[in-house]
Amino acid sequence: MDKNVISVKTVEEKSDASTGIIYRKRIAICQNVVPEILRKVSLLKVPNIQLEEESWLNPQERSMAIQSHCLTWTQYASMKEESVFRESVENPNWTDFIQRGKISITGAGFLNCILETFASTFLRQGAQKGIRIMEMLLKEQCGAPFVE
Repeated sequence: MDKNVISVKTVEEKSDASTGIIYRKRIAICQNVVPEILRKVSLLKVPNIQLEEESWLNPQERSMAIQSHCLTWTQYASMKEESVFRESVENPNWTDFIQRGKISITGAGFLNCILETFASTFLRQGAQKGIRIMEMLLKEQCGAPFVE
């Protein structure tokens, strides 16, 4: 549901019969969203970026955890993201959303700080976009009203 996502392939899927947890590992190919000015650096001049996402859906606890990281530029950059969706303790009809991200860039000299700032902004915008997409999906599937 994101215009920058070119394709997503599930590479592993399994269910734990004892816990009911459904595990999925997916690889996403996304358009390179690094600004053109930064793509002057040959290392950043790639058409696509690969991401790996692992998720654990626990229907019994009504929760889902997602971890993702970038597979492109692994010798220079580490970008990891963790998200948790779970039933709110305040109201079972609400969803708590917790997200953490970690960015570390090395080997780019004076560009380290610029690239980390861009990546941080990108992850923050992605989190907000993820919330909008999740709310839209929930509204479509459940008809639940949301505060606009």
